[in-house]
Amino acid sequence: MKLIIEADGGSRGNPGISGAGAVVIDAASGSILREISEVVGIATNNVAEYKAVIFALEAAFEIDSNAEIVVRMDSKLVVEQMSGRWKIKHKDMLSLGARVQQLVAGKNVQFVWIPREKNVLADALANRAMDGEPAAAAAAVEFNQVAPSSIRAPQSLVAEATTLIMVRHGRTALTESRKISGGDGENPDLSELGQKDAIEVATELARVGTSGAFGFLAKPVVVIHSPIKRAAQTASLIAKKLDAEQVELADLREISFGEWDGLTNEELFVGHEQQYQSWRGSYEVAPPGGESLKDFDIRVNRALDVILEKFAGKTVVVVAHVMPIRGLLRIANAADTAGYWRVNLGPASISIARFWGREAAEVVCVNSTSHLSS
Repeated sequence: MKLIIEADGGSRGNPGISGAGAVVIDAASGSILREISEVVGIATNNVAEYKAVIFALEAAFEIDSNAEIVVRMDSKLVVEQMSGRWKIKHKDMLSLGARVQQLVAGKNVQFVWIPREKNVLADALANRAMDGEPAAAAAAVEFNQVAPSSIRAPQSLVAEATTLIMVRHGRTALTESRKISGGDGENPDLSELGQKDAIEVATELARVGTSGAFGFLAKPVVVIHSPIKRAAQTASLIAKKLDAEQVELADLREISFGEWDGLTNEELFVGHEQQYQSWRGSYEVAPPGGESLKDFDIRVNRALDVILEKFAGKTVVVVAHVMPIRGLLRIANAADTAGYWRVNLGPASISIARFWGREAAEVVCVNSTSHLSS
């Protein structure tokens, strides 16, 4: 199959609120197979141009992984750099250029310059993205797509940003009765309300990359989840909605509460008060037959290493439990042990962090629940 990509990016302020637009066209029929209009965030024109190429190539190879592709753009810079005639010098574009080269490696892809007046479709889609929904545009105002958004953060980064959209599972009967539910006790299904939670968070995540509160992020490519039923069931509904691959990761299971699993907090005070008081705030003390934070922390870090290795530079959905998500946020914040109990996470909540390998990280949001109706 032969495909034509027309891509464009723009920035209102350079740097400023920026957007990427592209169309994927069937060369034989002239039919438009895919339209792309993505909010990029605060970035330069050149960064937005590169993002447009990346989004379009990903879409084109979804249509046909072996397609012959001609990329047409009015950006002389991108065309010459991706054709190998000009070197990439600016640090913001090194990782983006590397991503394009990764996508086209071993493929039949040609880059061609066209005048701006022949790139009107992609230009219109880029402008539509910049017009954006108010929530996405507001969130994108100070968001840097390539590097940490804070001007105080280190900028000499080698790795691309890997974005983790962390979702706590929907409710279960144990959640609704406020009972402790760990990683090796009772393994309940989602309740009726939990099913509703999962559908609503899946609907919100389907908007990522195009509209809504998180329209400025790249679309998720995979849903990674704990093997425990409540997380796996939530992940399945999300993966179906996103039409994304679903990957199970055992190290994302909830911490083990041992003999305390299934008890309420009040029951712990009455029957296990001395052990409970020793356990609270401790990194090394475990519940009877359960798991200490020290041991749990090892596998949370191991889970993060797997994600960063296998999905570097991607946006991924991670469906897990309170403690694994707290652990990942603790790492992103470079927080001490108290990071494990200072974050509140509701069922089906969304928390987002970006990791540049292990070199740097940024927390984008924590415990977002505005997508839930109850």
